[in-house]
Amino acid sequence: MSHPYAGLPDRQFWSRGVATVESHLFDPVSGPRFQIRPGDRVATAGSCFAQHISRRLRAMGGNFLLAEGGEHLPPAEREARQYGLFSARYGNIYTPMQLWQLWQEAFGDRQPDDRAWRNRHGRWVDPFRPSVEPDGYESAEQVAEDRAAHLAAVRTLFETADYLVFTLGLTEAWRSRIDGSIYPLAPGVAGGEFDPARHEFVNFSVGETEEALEKVLLAARVRNPTLRVILTVSPVPLAATYETRHVAVSTSYSKAVLRVAAGELVRRHDWIDYFPSYEVITASPTGGLYFEEDRRAVSPLGVAHVMRLFTHHYVEGTGADEEAISRLGDVALPQSGVICDEERMDAARSGEG
Repeated sequence: MSHPYAGLPDRQFWSRGVATVESHLFDPVSGPRFQIRPGDRVATAGSCFAQHISRRLRAMGGNFLLAEGGEHLPPAEREARQYGLFSARYGNIYTPMQLWQLWQEAFGDRQPDDRAWRNRHGRWVDPFRPSVEPDGYESAEQVAEDRAAHLAAVRTLFETADYLVFTLGLTEAWRSRIDGSIYPLAPGVAGGEFDPARHEFVNFSVGETEEALEKVLLAARVRNPTLRVILTVSPVPLAATYETRHVAVSTSYSKAVLRVAAGELVRRHDWIDYFPSYEVITASPTGGLYFEEDRRAVSPLGVAHVMRLFTHHYVEGTGADEEAISRLGDVALPQSGVICDEERMDAARSGEG
């Protein structure tokens, strides 16, 4: 008898798409909507895991769009000051709300109330990218000057990118009660002082996440009509949760919200696609194989698997070049090279931050 499941491909059945597949051959990508061609400019932004994508794109050749490269500095200093970590020097952007507010500020639609914070050493930091200057700034005026240059780079990025790869990382954040600004870190962790009258904790819902993400991507698409977007969800668990529950439960909630929001936008817009890096690292075929001893950091082997699939499916001309794809494992970034602002919350708790 005929039925709807007759003749469906192996990938749509657990027994054939998961259970009998060797870990290193697991490939959950199905029908990518577009491919990156030679000469296309690919911008990156997002959480800690997005840094892996940035570095792989740079290692592969000329597709990586670097709008803020610190060319006036020696190479070692560029790296220390986070130039080239992403396409612009924005540090970790964990939530779509951060990205939306950055867009608004870059294009003159908002001016945050917080401009500069002092850190515990008496230096100054940018509240919205508190770790880009490892030693801090000498003055609040320097913060403002550097931020103005940064916002100009962000405008260039959005106006010239052919692709934006954005990695969603968190739903938990801290927000200003004064103007609604979203911070990448709670005030007091890397600068500023926490004041419950001025600052509040928020854990965004699916609707809020989806709305902010769609706002910024539609705004970018209006200014840059040919822009295409690849969304990913970071597989890295939360370093800490402010909710009164186990961090593993908060991680499950956060990743579920981000994954659903990404899926809804892909369903509505044919110029947005989803790349399943989250599934590659966390799904049962890999069975925890790709996490380091702390069960949180993704190993170089896992990163290489993710980027092998990204290259194979999304980069034109590499699908049949297995040797080139396999070489990506040779540039796997150890976790020690990843800058993750979120981890400073745990360090601050133990007095190390």
